[in-house]
Amino acid sequence: MLKLFYSPGACSLASHVALEEAGADYEALAVDLKAGEQNRPEYRAVNPKGRVPALVTERGALTESPVILGYIAQTHPEAKLAPNDDSFAFGDMQAFNLFLATNVHVAYGHAFRPERYAKGEAGIAAVKAKVPEALDEHFAQIEERFADGRPFVHGDAYTVSDPYLMVFARWLDRPGMGDISRYPKLRAHRERIEARDATRKVLAAEGLS
Repeated sequence: MLKLFYSPGACSLASHVALEEAGADYEALAVDLKAGEQNRPEYRAVNPKGRVPALVTERGALTESPVILGYIAQTHPEAKLAPNDDSFAFGDMQAFNLFLATNVHVAYGHAFRPERYAKGEAGIAAVKAKVPEALDEHFAQIEERFADGRPFVHGDAYTVSDPYLMVFARWLDRPGMGDISRYPKLRAHRERIEARDATRKVLAAEGLS
């Protein structure tokens, strides 16, 4: 059985949804980040980075959302969560997921943990003030992606990119992040993914519905 270590509403939500979509045999184990559980020795033994998600498999633990999402898709091909038979299309999917991880997530990180990037009240305030601008640049690019009317990130087929994007679209609801109404296609995509049975089940399980 797979074991997913997650924190409610964190980026690990995407992996949680993907496991449910895949019909995987898994156990979801919450890590209380506010209580510092990610720093306890027993969790550091699973993920020395002290972050979520972490997915424990029969061969060991995997970390980083794009890696875990790709693994779920490849190990559950019957769920068709990725274009596993097309190397270029799979690479394109991973490129999008890495864009979310290294650009969108990092932009949010400047708001959530500004002390990593600046010192002093003025410096921290300046870092946080740039967040909406950075997010707008990234989400404007994503909004354009949906200009052709596609229902999902990569076209007509649902992939693991869709719940991953949904996570970051949900974070726009937090104060000081921006306004999702600026991106009507992104908002429609988020609502479409949130309405899926697997997503609804996971949101309820994480106390987010």
